[in-house]
Amino acid sequence: MAFFRNSTVNRLNLHYGIHALALSGGGAFFIVFLLKAGVPAPAILVAIAAILVGRFCVRPVMLPIARRLGIKPLLIAGTLFSAAQYPLLAQVHGVGRELYILCVVSSFGDMVYWTSYHAYFAALGDAEHRGHQVSAREAIAALIGIIGPLFGGWSLSVFGPHIAFGVTAAILATAALPILGAPNVAVPDHVPNALRQALPGLLVFAADGWANAGYTITWQIAMFLVLKQSFTAFGGAMAAAAVVGAVLGLLLGRSIDLGHGRRAVWLALASAVLCATSRSFGYGGVVIAVAANASGALLNALYTPTVMTAVYNQAQRTACTLRFHIAAEAGWYAGGAAGLLTAAVLLQSGAPFWAAIITSLAGVAVMSQLLRRYYGGRRRRWRSLTARR
Repeated sequence: MAFFRNSTVNRLNLHYGIHALALSGGGAFFIVFLLKAGVPAPAILVAIAAILVGRFCVRPVMLPIARRLGIKPLLIAGTLFSAAQYPLLAQVHGVGRELYILCVVSSFGDMVYWTSYHAYFAALGDAEHRGHQVSAREAIAALIGIIGPLFGGWSLSVFGPHIAFGVTAAILATAALPILGAPNVAVPDHVPNALRQALPGLLVFAADGWANAGYTITWQIAMFLVLKQSFTAFGGAMAAAAVVGAVLGLLLGRSIDLGHGRRAVWLALASAVLCATSRSFGYGGVVIAVAANASGALLNALYTPTVMTAVYNQAQRTACTLRFHIAAEAGWYAGGAAGLLTAAVLLQSGAPFWAAIITSLAGVAVMSQLLRRYYGGRRRRWRSLTARR
């Protein structure tokens, strides 16, 4: 399998697997633990929006540091900073100082991590095998996602948040180890028209951020309420969804690399529509909610490789993948924060959860146009946006 010959991508996927173990374990309970800790649902959505706004605001600090050190040290630092938020999460009891501190630390750690990770993966991956490489990564995460939520729900129920989230932080910190032997990626001092080059990725991420605000973040709160705020039941529902998506991603990634991008787009968009609509009306009972949650496995297997193949390949064609992703991630933060605040206003005004979740379809509609433009024979238009320097 040619896509496994890139040793750096293999290291990154090992890193991502450990990272996924932490995020599917304690990390999967980040939002619902806030609800259990006494933070009202609209306030949770506002808090997550505040984290995204914080990420947006601190982005400029990355570039001067990266120009001096390169991308790899930032990725390692981001991994460690991300781990630091989980012991803080265990301290939250309602809306107060602990929640505010958590928002600040989460903003900085996640911004450094995800921006540097995407830039690093884009720079050192292979365009001709990108679909395979992204799908392999997501398949690893899906397999681990079967075990992580079960362990996370059990540990929270038996040992409480301090031990459970402490273990999550320790696992997440060890994810930095596979990166230590990987090569660094230098960041050029000056790149003309960097924002113009990143415009396609910014638009894709903005639409994706808006969609995730509804059918991922708001949905988790709705499902946790249906499951009577049981950590073990919530973990079981997340694990069941991971079983569905463990194999599908690799099949789609191969299809993308073989040139069947247009078919992949339709499958990806169909999975997003199914996810948004099923979750909008899927919280009336436990069985229905678990089934609706399983639709997210199709989303991860079909949607994520299609979106990220397009974004990573666009980033690799630019003069600086880090600048591309600093700008593109701003789109995700803006779109996600706008979607979350919209959902919070709807819930605070007395609207049902389905009204907040269904707003995801607006992001899916925009994404459909962007992906069809990229995969539907009009890649030149995307390339022309990134080629002007």
